[in-house]
Amino acid sequence: MNNFTQRALTGIIFVAVLLGAIVLSEYASAILFFFIILLGTREFYNFFKDGECSPQKNVGIISSLSYFTISVFINQSQLANTTLFLLVPIVFSIFIIELFRNKPNPISNISYTLLGIVYIAFPMTLLYELSFIENNQFGGAYNYQIVLGFFFLLWANDTGAYLVGRKLGRTKLFERISPKKTWEGSLGGAVLGIGVGYLNAQIFTDLSLFNWIIVALLVVVFGSLGDLVESLFKRSLNIKDSGKLLPGHGGLLDRFDGIFIAAPIVYTYLRFIFAF
Repeated sequence: MNNFTQRALTGIIFVAVLLGAIVLSEYASAILFFFIILLGTREFYNFFKDGECSPQKNVGIISSLSYFTISVFINQSQLANTTLFLLVPIVFSIFIIELFRNKPNPISNISYTLLGIVYIAFPMTLLYELSFIENNQFGGAYNYQIVLGFFFLLWANDTGAYLVGRKLGRTKLFERISPKKTWEGSLGGAVLGIGVGYLNAQIFTDLSLFNWIIVALLVVVFGSLGDLVESLFKRSLNIKDSGKLLPGHGGLLDRFDGIFIAAPIVYTYLRFIFAF
């Protein structure tokens, strides 16, 4: 099997599982997000397995999964506003645990442990909470429209940037971090992303056309920045791919990097507009 066929087959299966779980039910969606957080945090902590610091890998993974799982039940109890406070005991437990580890570089160990939770579990939990928007309010019944539309925007941005950048890319966007990305590609991603935002408004009517276009712009800008942030991590650690979970694509973080910055921004925007 050549690389293109492998990449295409992996992509089809990946998208089918993702969309199927989100559309099927809130429980299937929760299980999907649970495993994304599990595998994503595992990949993240493996970045440092040969380095000088020793993040609390198991503690970080368990804390991430606990934060998400408790948030799921809180959503079902219509208490979504309290999920942020779940981070408080998690943060301080990591400080205390480090006291008893007797490992070098404790400040780095604590920092990287917390970074895995904040970088992966927190954004994925916020994205899942977007599944419970009903009548312009959070904490309603399960509704996959906004989350599904979010993924369509993310994929449109990635696809447009890749295709246009490959054909017309000349001007480097951020050569120090990602030499292959270009301004022309970013513009292509923006155009396709806004176009999909318009289509989302016709299909997923929970948000107005204006709000879908704003969300599209947020995903385009911050999804691209999320991609660059993960590239920054990998470049600083001399890592090519975050893992080998997805043949032809690399690791899970390589496919979800745009989410980790875009999801909190979109969540914050929707929280803001629904507050009035």
